[in-house]
Amino acid sequence: MLGQPQRHRGDTLKENHLRTPLSADDVLALSAGEVVFLSGTVFTARDKAHALIRRVGCPVSLNGAALYHCGPLIKEGRVLSAGPTTSGRLSRYTDEILGLGVRAIIGKGGLPAAPFLGRAVYLAYPGGCGAAAARQLKVSGVYLEDLGMAESLWQLEALEMGPMIVAVDARGGDLYRDVRESAEKRIAKKNGE
Repeated sequence: MLGQPQRHRGDTLKENHLRTPLSADDVLALSAGEVVFLSGTVFTARDKAHALIRRVGCPVSLNGAALYHCGPLIKEGRVLSAGPTTSGRLSRYTDEILGLGVRAIIGKGGLPAAPFLGRAVYLAYPGGCGAAAARQLKVSGVYLEDLGMAESLWQLEALEMGPMIVAVDARGGDLYRDVRESAEKRIAKKNGE
């Protein structure tokens, strides 16, 4: 399957250690199913930040950026929790956000693969890992503060944030689609279709 490496029992997943800003070559080298640890600047954004960016533009350059679908809990300049939020409800903004130069979107639950072709990846980060993520992140700035803590556009510095899985790659690989198709085939086979 395009973009998905063949796996055999006992194989280990390829690990990639990347630093933002990410280039087109960085993301084109990644394949669905690989592991990523990310260092450098990561921005957070949820529903209100996406909507405001759509209406008035982004207050900071996102060229080469990683955008984390997350509403962090921050106290006195420290990240206390930073687990992913569900990306699906933000899918209507994906093409515009990638058009701003974002090279990686981090979240849970996935996004449609088409907007990522040739330009970016979707990195799946497991839900329930907010405290673990917080240990890998430090606050370096904040934009759109009027939206409130969870909805602000936070600029965070990541140190080996991960592990994350390349769930959608820039060449058409899509783990969510692959799992869905595999499940449908197994169900059809079991039902004798």
